[in-house]
Amino acid sequence: MGDFKLTTIEEFEEATNRLLETGAKVGADSWQLRVKNQTPHCKFGEQGICCRICSMGPCRITKKSPRGICGCDAHGIAGRNFLRFTAGGAATHSDHGREICHTLHTVSPDGNYKVKDSEKLRRIAKEWGVETEGKDIYELAHELSEMALLEYGKPFGVQRWLKRAPEHTQKLWHEAGIEPRAIDREVSTAMHMTHMGNSSKPEALVRQSLRAGMSDGWGGSMCGTEFSDVMFGTPKPVDTEANLGVMKEDEVNIIVHGHDPSLSEMICEYAEDPEMIQLAKSLGANGINVAGVCCTSNEVAMRRGIPMAGNFLQQENVVLTGACEAIVVDVQCIFPALGPLSKCFHTKFITTSPIAQMPDSDFILFEAETAGENAKKIVRAAVENFANRKKELVHIPQLKQKATVGYSVEAIIKTLDTVANSQIDVTGTTKPLVDCITSGVIRGAVAMVGCNNPRVRPDSAHIELMKKLIKNDIIVVLSGCSAQAAARAGLMDKRAKDLCGAGLKRVCELADIPPVLHMGSCVDISRMMVLASQLAKDAGVNISQLPLVGCAPEWMSEKAVSIGNYVVATGIDTFLGVEPQVSGSDQMVHWLTEGIRDWVEAAYTVELDIEKLGDAMIARIEEKRVALGI
Repeated sequence: MGDFKLTTIEEFEEATNRLLETGAKVGADSWQLRVKNQTPHCKFGEQGICCRICSMGPCRITKKSPRGICGCDAHGIAGRNFLRFTAGGAATHSDHGREICHTLHTVSPDGNYKVKDSEKLRRIAKEWGVETEGKDIYELAHELSEMALLEYGKPFGVQRWLKRAPEHTQKLWHEAGIEPRAIDREVSTAMHMTHMGNSSKPEALVRQSLRAGMSDGWGGSMCGTEFSDVMFGTPKPVDTEANLGVMKEDEVNIIVHGHDPSLSEMICEYAEDPEMIQLAKSLGANGINVAGVCCTSNEVAMRRGIPMAGNFLQQENVVLTGACEAIVVDVQCIFPALGPLSKCFHTKFITTSPIAQMPDSDFILFEAETAGENAKKIVRAAVENFANRKKELVHIPQLKQKATVGYSVEAIIKTLDTVANSQIDVTGTTKPLVDCITSGVIRGAVAMVGCNNPRVRPDSAHIELMKKLIKNDIIVVLSGCSAQAAARAGLMDKRAKDLCGAGLKRVCELADIPPVLHMGSCVDISRMMVLASQLAKDAGVNISQLPLVGCAPEWMSEKAVSIGNYVVATGIDTFLGVEPQVSGSDQMVHWLTEGIRDWVEAAYTVELDIEKLGDAMIARIEEKRVALGI
């Protein structure tokens, strides 16, 4: 127990610098170099006051020219850009969910995909008013997949999942006019509203931004999360390892990267195929090692214990080790730079989705119907590539930490049941956590999410904030790249309880949990909304009254803005460490940081100083405690 220590940011950077030396030898490009070449960034773009929505422009707002050619001002331009940004994110996450729903339609007892959590499927059916009595589980899966797919384009009504929220929250959404209708309709409405000659009123553009974000978190993302659980199993705590040291010098290393678990699940399946393992051994390898990058990594880590090599800004590093036989990608957050970079090594860069086609890659179309044979083809290509490895270029940084991952809402409630008094307490609720918060043993919770962004020293904001929060008895739930930052540093090792305040440390010991809980990939932020709803119901308060805040200290993508919008719309104050591109409009800044509070009882706070960002979150949590009188 005494030998536990976190891996520091300096150690992360030292490892990266050593890998960049290898890159320099083979003439490889790097994101660090590209950042230098792109700096300074365009100030008009940063402030959101450049418009290229029609070809009369592009127009940009200055003191000399305060309006674009059509007459739109800085507020309308920044608002339209923000809404389009949100629509991009909502479309992306929701399309991921749609793919999962389509895959669910292919499940069969002897097919590539099966139903692994039939209990959850029946629970969703009951929630949606579908009769389950006497129905074959696969017949039920197909029925629910069709109903879920209809959520994307239904002509009337709002999203089915909204009923999971407390009545008060549902009422707020209705009164604010932000209940998402069909998922695709909100994206389409956003694009229509921002076409030349339509909305230029910030209030209207912000309202639709919340609605589009909601169509993701309480629509498409929730479909993605719930039906992934049905097919691949609902996550429960599992031990794994994280950081580049999970790659193995004497084995075939296959890196899965992206977001859709349908592909990575199959790759993992065939990496365990005795025929493939035998082939690897015949070529001089000791076996096949699968590790993950980005959210695909979160998906397979929490369901299979597959090790996590790194997050978003680590994706080039796995290739720079010289020991990556194949980096196999599906969709989202994939650097086109991986193509030219892989050419500097023996690595195969394999793309699999029509949504993410890139130059300098081997394209192997991956579809549910042919998933098995194509996964085997990909694994075989990687194994056969082991023979082409250049030993003189191989260097795997020996950084590695233990991590316990896989805290779905179901797993959290099951864990809480272990500390409930079975004689007097009702099990299957979040009540033990509510009691810990009410008594002050835990001061509150932070849902930390989001990407890495070179504007912030990579991972430092995540890790420093987590350390500060747990020291102050605030439990942290994580998803996406922030979760991997925690795992790589060692904060998901149960021994990290020693870094906590006395209250949280005691809770970690009693419940046998790490102080930061891995809830999954970025679509799984929908789990956090379900958890917040459950906590509010069990505590008998509104979501906005809970001592709970959201935080995205290193966000960078359109998806992150969509997420931020649905987290805020759910009543959770959200703190950002990177500025949204709206600063050129004081009206947009007002609406996002103050105005929307009148609609949803929450708003954004932007603070670029990470120390101050942490202080602001703690202050907000304590303010909420005072208001509740706890």
